Amino acid sequence: MATAVLIAAVVGGGVLLVMRRLFPRQNSVKLLQYPAGLMRGKTVIVTGANSGIGKALAGELLKLQARVIMACRDQQSATEAARDIQGHSGSELGEVVIKQLDLASLRSVRKFCQEIQEEEPKVDVLVNNAGVYQCPYSKTEDGFEMQLGVNHLGHFLLTHLLLDLLKSSSPSRVVVVSSKLYKYGRVNFEDLNSETKYNKAFCYSQSKLANLLFTLELAERLEGSGVTVNALTPGIVRTRLGRHVHIPLLAKPLFYLASLLFFKSPLEGAQTPLYLACSPEVEGVSGKCFANCEEEELLEKATDRQAAKKLWDVSCSMVGLED
Repeated sequence: MATAVLIAAVVGGGVLLVMRRLFPRQNSVKLLQYPAGLMRGKTVIVTGANSGIGKALAGELLKLQARVIMACRDQQSATEAARDIQGHSGSELGEVVIKQLDLASLRSVRKFCQEIQEEEPKVDVLVNNAGVYQCPYSKTEDGFEMQLGVNHLGHFLLTHLLLDLLKSSSPSRVVVVSSKLYKYGRVNFEDLNSETKYNKAFCYSQSKLANLLFTLELAERLEGSGVTVNALTPGIVRTRLGRHVHIPLLAKPLFYLASLLFFKSPLEGAQTPLYLACSPEVEGVSGKCFANCEEEELLEKATDRQAAKKLWDVSCSMVGLED
């Protein structure tokens, strides 16, 4: 027992030291305050709204009286999340709609978009939030590497199929959740599906870089349409996104403690997507990336217009769209 405690203390101390070096204590995030009825009459789609940032964002939008469409793969989890949100968001709330959407299936994406087009007269904001992180190698229903398929290609098709509705609802907005880990990736056009070699960390970074290049190209194509598109990097947030990351058993309690000390809460992580979804300050702003509600300077790889155009063309081919 004494040996186990000693090992736990050593491992835990090491974890805390590493966490402090990698993730310096963040300044307290100021929660945004908007008039209660700011989003009244607005329809907002949030993918992955059953947990983490998406759930927190949905709750904040409901407080602003938006009609929130929770687009989720797991319907039971979405129902429980909606019940929880409604129980903690006060009395003067917007409306919650739960819709099934599996971004790992282009068939599901098309079905979802068809239902939205048939049932919704307008869509004011689309928040591409859902994602998977460093999962074991697997493929989507359509044969794409899972992280690229869900984080980029599923949202790529979703956004395309809703563009006409977004345009007819203008002024409208598209919000894309990326990650600072884009810095460690590149778009491997020679092996997008990682058939030759799979590195789960690289593939996540590749998909997040793809989010930024997609935002760049889409903004250019939507210029003058009344639809804006901006990306964001939320920082390190306590969510279920890291469920595939292996942490030694003895280190788990201390890792959890460290996450409380150094990571943002889901509500704090939701502030920048909330800002981009409804703030008057970014009305008409497009093709930018934000962090902590301020414009973020990106590395050159994320502003490469030639790479953005090439990725656009390749993505259209992969999901079966004509450019």
